[in-house]
Amino acid sequence: MSHQPDFSSALRLLADVGGTNARFALQAGSHGEIAHIQTLPCADHATLGDAIHHYLSLQTRDQRPVLGSIAIANPIQGDRVQMTNHHWSFSISELRESLGLQRLELLNDFTALALALPHLPAADLRQIGGRPGVSAQASKTALGLIGPGTGLGVSGLVPDGRGGWYPLQGEGGHVTLAATNAAEHAVLALLQARYGHVSAERAVSGQGLGNLYGALIQRDTGLWPVQLPTAAEISLGAINGGDPRAHEALDLFFAFLGNVAGNLALTLGAWGGIFLGGGILPRLGSRLEQSQFRERFEAKGRFENHLKQVPVWVIEARQSPALLGAARKLDMATEG
Repeated sequence: MSHQPDFSSALRLLADVGGTNARFALQAGSHGEIAHIQTLPCADHATLGDAIHHYLSLQTRDQRPVLGSIAIANPIQGDRVQMTNHHWSFSISELRESLGLQRLELLNDFTALALALPHLPAADLRQIGGRPGVSAQASKTALGLIGPGTGLGVSGLVPDGRGGWYPLQGEGGHVTLAATNAAEHAVLALLQARYGHVSAERAVSGQGLGNLYGALIQRDTGLWPVQLPTAAEISLGAINGGDPRAHEALDLFFAFLGNVAGNLALTLGAWGGIFLGGGILPRLGSRLEQSQFRERFEAKGRFENHLKQVPVWVIEARQSPALLGAARKLDMATEG
């Protein structure tokens, strides 16, 4: 009778790989601290394997990792991975062999973030409305995740019936965006004329914020701008108060985000809470609380009272939550 090896104390290599930077860490066993975190520019290394070997060469440990788990901003289908936002391409099995690992897990970075949700410390979360004092760890219902960044990531966790969680892998950022008043209808009509299908991502993302700004200019002048400002520039113009269109674009961004997040809560039955990830929201400070986000999140007719109780948390993590999710993926793969 064969038995699965005990990997509970094995040294682990963890990674969070994006198109620009790759973050690496080591974890001494399944209950160990995620430590020795280092960020390396992807452009400095010809391959992911080179970047990992370089990272490991910087560590002063005699022990080499036995297990590995890599969260990567890319779909994972089969053995071959070709990054969409970088030139790195590799075989998962060949990378595992070159690193001398007994096991190597690959997962999408947003799936990794979803797996991290029940384990995020309270200090990394800022609650926006809903029941006070709620803990996601104690939830017995689904948890939702939505993250405006370069695009719009949508995921969630559902209970697996054994005290754990199962992560959802979908493309919820591409659902059709809805308007709730005349001003929003006018903006979406302009975006529909330009793009055809107007997904949530067309408005609720870094690029989406630019689209909203462009639509407002076209609404007022009749012409789409030759060059759009960046999301950072629009945000700065709104926060400083020097650009009325930037202020309006950001208001629309938050309202649409609230609408989509409320839809996600209803679709999943995510009464345990909705998490807001991505790189945009933590940089906007208190603007989210001052916006129509929560009002739109709750404005779901007969289910408004249900949604008033649902907590929403902004993830403001000090270290990459995807590293924690990558570690959880190894826990799941080596359990039992």
